[in-house]
Amino acid sequence: MHTNKNELSALKMLTARSDFIAMQNGDKWFSNGMILQIRENNLPYNRIGYTVSKKVNKSAVKRNRVKRRLRAVAADILSGHAKIGRDYVLIGRKDTIDRPYADLCKDLKWCLKRTGHLRDREPAEGDNG
Repeated sequence: MHTNKNELSALKMLTARSDFIAMQNGDKWFSNGMILQIRENNLPYNRIGYTVSKKVNKSAVKRNRVKRRLRAVAADILSGHAKIGRDYVLIGRKDTIDRPYADLCKDLKWCLKRTGHLRDREPAEGDNG
């Protein structure tokens, strides 16, 4: 994984239940490794949330591992490829546990592209979008 602590701390977190419920009205795309929900937030930055249900795995240890993998993928991909001013929720699936990290990164880019939230270009140093 290529994520460092600074990249992880730069992501603003969705924590309120109302924010997660509001995501149901946004865009949604399914891939093998995850489900991505997107909604505009009218803020100058992105916020991100993670959900892994007991349907994925009964073991809390394995669900936490899925969340850690999703956090790393989000830090690597969303910071450089996602449009600014949106809320993103990554939902873990059963395949997320064993799927290779590179494939999870491809899945997230593919979901962003299919929903129309992929940036047209790579951001320059200090560029917000």
